[in-house]
Amino acid sequence: MGTLVTCNAVEKHFGTRELFDGLSISFEDGERVGFLGPNGAGKSTLLKMLAGLEQANSGEVNRRRSARMVYLEQEDRFTDGATIEQVLTEALIDQSMEAYERDTQVSITLSKFGYVDPNQRVDALSGGWRKRLALARAIIQQPDLLLLDEPTNHLDLEGIQWLENLLLTAPFSFIAVSHDRYFLDRVTTRVVELNPIYPDGYFSVSGNYSMFLEKRADYIQAKLAQEVTLTNIVRREDAFLKSKAKARRSKSKVRIEEAYKAKDELRDLKQRNAQAVAAGLDFQGTGRQSKKLLLTKGLAKSLGGKLLFKDVSLMLSPGMRLGILGANGSGKTTLVRVLTGDLSPDEGTVELAEKLRIVVFDQNRETLPQDVTLREALAGKDDHVDFRGRNFHISAWSKRFLFTMDQLDMPVRDLSGGEQARILIARLMLQPVDLLILDEPTNDLDITSLDVLEESLLDFAGAIVLVTHDRFMLDRVCTEFIGLCGDGSVGHYGDRTQWQSRNAGAVDDAAKKSKAKKTKGKAQQSKVQQGGLSASEKSELRDMETTILEADERVEVCRKAMEEPDVAGDHIEAEKRWKEFHVAQQQVERLYARWEELEAKAGS
Repeated sequence: MGTLVTCNAVEKHFGTRELFDGLSISFEDGERVGFLGPNGAGKSTLLKMLAGLEQANSGEVNRRRSARMVYLEQEDRFTDGATIEQVLTEALIDQSMEAYERDTQVSITLSKFGYVDPNQRVDALSGGWRKRLALARAIIQQPDLLLLDEPTNHLDLEGIQWLENLLLTAPFSFIAVSHDRYFLDRVTTRVVELNPIYPDGYFSVSGNYSMFLEKRADYIQAKLAQEVTLTNIVRREDAFLKSKAKARRSKSKVRIEEAYKAKDELRDLKQRNAQAVAAGLDFQGTGRQSKKLLLTKGLAKSLGGKLLFKDVSLMLSPGMRLGILGANGSGKTTLVRVLTGDLSPDEGTVELAEKLRIVVFDQNRETLPQDVTLREALAGKDDHVDFRGRNFHISAWSKRFLFTMDQLDMPVRDLSGGEQARILIARLMLQPVDLLILDEPTNDLDITSLDVLEESLLDFAGAIVLVTHDRFMLDRVCTEFIGLCGDGSVGHYGDRTQWQSRNAGAVDDAAKKSKAKKTKGKAQQSKVQQGGLSASEKSELRDMETTILEADERVEVCRKAMEEPDVAGDHIEAEKRWKEFHVAQQQVERLYARWEELEAKAGS
């Protein structure tokens, strides 16, 4: 155990925009760190600095000499035309190993990450499988510290749970920037928030996200109480400073200096506490009273010869908040486009209330002009916006979205992705709406903005259709769900966990078929490559795929047992089942290590 990387008095700025001013922080072996912060705070920049991809303007970033740092950026980038196998092989090109060792590592990683065809082109993969490949490319390099920038982006709910299980048993440390609160709650042992509201520039808590929230709330409450106490002291000392000159001369010079120091401290404390206030988002409903805003009957749609959904019948009314669930590629966005009229259904009808006003916030979003200032993006050529009959000055309006006065004249191109997302939400809010459709609205939003967005959705009087991989938002906002099963069938559910439990059987069947196919291919490969093995080792290698498959099934059984609802209230039983799950996962890791050992021996 020891320190992997340390920042000493690091400063970083882009033009006139300052990200860090004397930041000092370190990360240790064995830590699983969740990294938070408001949009534009510099989370991605700091990860790049830790990886050596970005340089500080001053200060030092010291890495342990033997430590291998691997950075996984938000957007997945691959060589045009590359296959899955080529991507993984290229990731090992700088490492000192024999060709057969490299081939063995690639083969094991392909199996571990669920890829059946190593020759499949990367550009044919879905967003979720591209993200898996980016993770595989990072992990095959055997990092000591893996730096993950929004790793759950583009993963569906099953993919996120797969990633959580992967990271829980990982032999390396990691730092993960993420806004997925359930993900942070499950996988982290330390949470760090990068934020100028803290004197050191960050706030660190040992524990998961729930523990972090408790400690952060205590910290902010203590600072607010400190502000009250300091205000009283300053008021008293201010009276002293305003006393007659003769009286002041009789007082000590030290007290005069302390009085001015207290005033400076109060001003700084007030500024930090004010920055802790969240944005005020509030969508503008029309107040329509009709119970039938949107009615569908028997909707069906196929694309590219694949049936996405059939027999979809819905009625959306004011106050209803519908969550649409399904794996990547199951047709969620297609269903949204049918509801809005962008696509025609193959079968069925969509009936809209008269003069229904629909607003869509989709994952592609409108394109913001990059050369205009923030001021123009929010209010056009005017300095005021009209919201619900009230006139807001641009300074007050921008503050509702966590922007400062200093940012108003900045070009949009200099703002972070999350800050640009908040501009789009601000523009969206100005439109009166009966039905609000949100397709992946959480991309690029920080956790503070997510909390406020959720509050706004809960207060919205119209109907909502929500598509998101953010499990916390789904659970908090939605009143009912429909799930697209991938084979055209659609189910109605009272909550997300009901959908997941009913969908698990289909996922398990697909996984078994995939593993059976890989087993057959591996068995054929093993027959060719068994020269340096004893008879018993050859037999062990031939059976290894089946053995790993059985061990994987044991992990799945333990996982389901651990997630049963009745277990949550019994901490003794919960701990017992967690240990069984952990033991099963460790067995899988040992089997993969043994497989690698046998493959290497066979190749020699």
